[in-house]
Amino acid sequence: MTVDQLAKDKQTNKTRQWEQAMIKLYVNFRDYSKDALKGFGEEDIHQARVNSRKLLTLLSILDPGHSAASELYFRFKKAQKRLGKVRDADVLIESFKERRKVAKKDGDDKTAGLLKAVIKHQKDQRKKHRKKLEAELPQLAGKELDGLWNDFLAGPLESLVLKKDANVVMRELEVAFDQKKKTCKTLFKGPDAVSAEAFEALHDLRIAAKELRYTANAASFALNQKFHTHEEYYKNIQEQLGIINDKRVWLDTLQSIGRDELGVGKKTWSSFTDSLKNEVLEALYHNEVVPVTGKLQPPSSEA
Repeated sequence: MTVDQLAKDKQTNKTRQWEQAMIKLYVNFRDYSKDALKGFGEEDIHQARVNSRKLLTLLSILDPGHSAASELYFRFKKAQKRLGKVRDADVLIESFKERRKVAKKDGDDKTAGLLKAVIKHQKDQRKKHRKKLEAELPQLAGKELDGLWNDFLAGPLESLVLKKDANVVMRELEVAFDQKKKTCKTLFKGPDAVSAEAFEALHDLRIAAKELRYTANAASFALNQKFHTHEEYYKNIQEQLGIINDKRVWLDTLQSIGRDELGVGKKTWSSFTDSLKNEVLEALYHNEVVPVTGKLQPPSSEA
């Protein structure tokens, strides 16, 4: 066998690896999307979103400028956004249901009433998100997508695989993560750490960890052995920062709804929002990703 033939076979095998990995994710995305529209099952919504995210990850490795598969990328991105709105509402509602159970068990009827009002408000918002998902997902994940997908596999996939090395991309993502981590460490030093800028930087760091986690998972077939433990490592980081982010989102959600809209007394409102602010601080102090030093003041409603 000639050198040229060996090189050609190697490229063919590499392309086949990418193709097989992407087809599996695509089939999962299509199947879970169909199931999600049947009853908006939480797991179906979650899995459809996860598989679309992994497809976006692989497309971003191969085509970072989104020039060769722009329409395909756009459809997965929009589907992920619509699925994400429903998924986020599911998570918030479930969390507040658990909090309400605790409040009722403790005999704190006023806090339980506040949580009931928030749950009702969020269920109404989720209905709107579900309607949009129901209206748009069939087009985003339907026959037209199949055509774009088949064209991509038969067309630019091979040339894109030839040009890109997932290991290089992984290293670039690590460098970007380390830079964001340094920024966070600087911002979270001292008593002025709780600010909009600091939390935005922490949010960016969480997104960077998420990108590394998904890249390590979705592109594992194309990565060197040294990267095979990265998925678990960055998953742990993402989860720690996610706890902080979730509590901030819950606080922001309450503030965006407003006390008057929920029909809650000032004392109950202040007590619950203050408890959420303290939970944010506690989560900050306990995270092992960005050490927090000094005595922090609770974040303001606008932070």
